[in-house]
Amino acid sequence: MENKKNFFSRLNIHPSIYFIAAIALIILFLPREDKNEYIYSVDRPWRYGLLTAPFDFHVQKSDEKVAAERDSVLKSFQPYYFEDVELGKRAVSQFVKDARAKSIDGAYISYINGMMREIYKAGVISADNYDKLTKENISQIKLKDENNMASTRHLSSFYTPRKAYEKILSSAPEKIDVSQLQSMNINEYLQINIVFDEKMSAMDKENLLQRVPIYEGMVQIGEKIIDRGEIVDARTFDILNSLTSELGSNMIPRSQQIWTFIGKAAMVIILMMVLFVYLRLYRPIEYRNKKSIVFILSFISIYSILTMLTVSTKSENLIYVIPFVISVILIRTFIDSRTAIIVHLITVLIAALMMPQGTMLGFVFIQIVVGYICVFSLKNLSERSQLFITAIYVLAAYVIVYTAWVLATDGDIKQINYKLYINFSINFVLVTFSYLLVYMCEKVFGFISDVSMIELSNINRPLLQELSEVAPGTFQHSMQVSNLVTAAAIRIGANAVLVRTGALYHDIGKMTAPAFFTENQSPGMNPHAKLSPKESAKIIIGHVEEGVKIAKKYGLPQQIIDFIETHHGKGKAKYFYNTYKNEHPDEYVDPAEFSYPGPNPFSRETALLMMADTVEAASRSLTEYTEETISMLVNKLIDTQISDGLMKNAPITLSEIELAKEVFIDKLKMIYHSRIAYPELKEENK
Repeated sequence: MENKKNFFSRLNIHPSIYFIAAIALIILFLPREDKNEYIYSVDRPWRYGLLTAPFDFHVQKSDEKVAAERDSVLKSFQPYYFEDVELGKRAVSQFVKDARAKSIDGAYISYINGMMREIYKAGVISADNYDKLTKENISQIKLKDENNMASTRHLSSFYTPRKAYEKILSSAPEKIDVSQLQSMNINEYLQINIVFDEKMSAMDKENLLQRVPIYEGMVQIGEKIIDRGEIVDARTFDILNSLTSELGSNMIPRSQQIWTFIGKAAMVIILMMVLFVYLRLYRPIEYRNKKSIVFILSFISIYSILTMLTVSTKSENLIYVIPFVISVILIRTFIDSRTAIIVHLITVLIAALMMPQGTMLGFVFIQIVVGYICVFSLKNLSERSQLFITAIYVLAAYVIVYTAWVLATDGDIKQINYKLYINFSINFVLVTFSYLLVYMCEKVFGFISDVSMIELSNINRPLLQELSEVAPGTFQHSMQVSNLVTAAAIRIGANAVLVRTGALYHDIGKMTAPAFFTENQSPGMNPHAKLSPKESAKIIIGHVEEGVKIAKKYGLPQQIIDFIETHHGKGKAKYFYNTYKNEHPDEYVDPAEFSYPGPNPFSRETALLMMADTVEAASRSLTEYTEETISMLVNKLIDTQISDGLMKNAPITLSEIELAKEVFIDKLKMIYHSRIAYPELKEENK
C-alpha cells in the first residue's frame, strides 16, 4: 500500500511478533499456583461434581465456633493476685507513729489501728482492678499468700481504698467523733496490698485456651465430602474450609502446579493462534494493517491483566465491573462485527482461565450472550447517541442473563445475589463512556468511525459549502459520483459510508483553479486554449496535490485523503497526453509529465471511486444516452483501467467489478433516461 504510513506502519515489524509479545504478556499474568477454586456458602447447593477427600485431613472448627468455646472457657478463669503482707503492717505502724507524734487521743488511735488491721487482713485492691473484674463478670480471684499458696476469694470480700475509708467512718462508735476522723487524713495510710500477678494470670489463661480443640473430627482419604446438588450445611462448610486451608498450605505437589500452569499457557497460545489464523485468512487487510493488529491485541492484553488483578482481590463478583463489551463496541465501530465477536470470544475465554472454576462457566455464558447483544444493537451505527442505547441494552442483558443463569443452575430465586446488580450498574456507567474512547481511538490509531464519516458527509460542512460556491460543477459531479459509488459499494458489500464520504471530497483540489475543469466552464470559455498541453496537464494533475493540502488544512482523516490521492491512481491525463503526442509525433514524450502521482487504489472502496469518477465524468460527453452507449462506455473505461494496471493493488475481484459495472450502467440510465415531450395545448378557435 502506497498511502501515507502511520506510526505503526513505519515500524517494520511482522504481525506475528505482535502476537508473540501479546502472548508473553498474558502468560506473565497467569496465576502461578493451583488453588482451591470452589465457591460455596452455607445453605446453598453444591454446583460442582462429586468431591472426595484427596488426602487425610483434620476438620477445623470455624473461627466463630472456636471463639465461642474460648469465651465459654474463659468464664471460669480466675486471675491471680498476691498479698503484700508487709505493706499493711508498715502502713498501720506508720499511722500509729504519726498519730502519737500529733498527740491524737488514744481512743482514736486504738480504734483506727484496729480497723486498719481488719481491713488489711481482708485486703485492699485497686479501684481499677475491681471495676475491670466486675465488667468481665469475674466474681472470684485466686489469692497467693507469702508461701505462694493460692486460695479462691470472692471479689466482694476485698476493699477498695474508698470502701475502706468509708468503712472506718461508718463503723465508728458513739464516743468517736466522725468529723475528727475526717480531719486525720486516714486515706493516706490505706494502701493497696492485693496486687495483680500478670505473669501467673497469663499462663493460667493460656492453659485454659489450649484446652479448647480447634479440630473436630477427621476426614479420611477417599471419603465423600459432597456431591452436585447437595446443600452445604454447617458441618460440610467446615470440612470444605478445612480442605481449602490444606490446599492453601502447598499440599498440592509442585509438579502438579507446574503442569496446570503449562496447560493454561498452552490454552492462551491456542486461542491466540485461532485469532491469528482468522485474521490472516478472512481479514487479510486487517492482518497487514499493523495498527489494527496492535488495536485488537491491546484489548485482549488489557482485559487479561484487569481480570488477573480483579481475581487477586478474592472477590468473585468484582469481575462483572470490567466492561468487556467496550472492545466489542470499538472493534465493531472501526473494523467489523464478525471480528468484534471473534475477539470478544477469545478475550472472554482467556479471562476465564484466570478465574475460579466455580465461576468460570457462568462468566463465559453471560459475557458471550451480552457480547452478541451488544453487536446486534450496533448493526447500524449512525449517531453517537446510539452508544448510550447500546449501554442500556448491555445493562438489561447482564441482569436478564444472570438471573436466568441462576434460575437454570440453582432453581431457586433466593440464590440470586442482588449485589451483582450494583456491579452491572457500574459496568453500565463505564460502557456509556465508550463514545469518548471512540474519539480517542480515532486520534491515536488514525481510525475513522461510521459516525464520523456521516458527520463529514454533511453537505453543510464549511469545506463542502465552499466547494459548492467556488466550483459548483465539481460539487455536482462529486454528488453524482457519491450516489454511483455508494450503490456499487452496497452491491458488493464494501464500506458504503466510507466511500460515499470519500467521493464528496475527492475533487476538492479543483477549488484552487475551478475554471480549468470542464464541469465548471461556461460555453465558449476554455482557459486551456492559451496553454500548452504540458501546462494544462500540470494544472489538471495538480488538483490531486492541492486536494491533499486542503484536506490536511481542514483536518480530514487519512482515510478520506486516501480517496483524494488514489481517485486517478497513476493514470495519465490522456487528453493532453494524446494531444501532445499528436502534435509532436517524432518527439519522445515522457509519460511521467502527464501522469498522476498516485498511488493506485489499494482497497475495494478506493477502486470503486476511481471507476465511478471516470464513468460519471465521461458520461457527460455522450451524444446519445441509450443502454448500449452507456454500457459500452462503462465497460470500455473500466476495462482500460484494469489493463493499465491501476487495479492491481486493490483487493477487488473481477466478479465484484462486473457487479459494479451493472450498478453504474443502471444508475446512469436512470440519470439520463429519455423524457416524454409534452404536447403544447392548441388554442381553441373562437
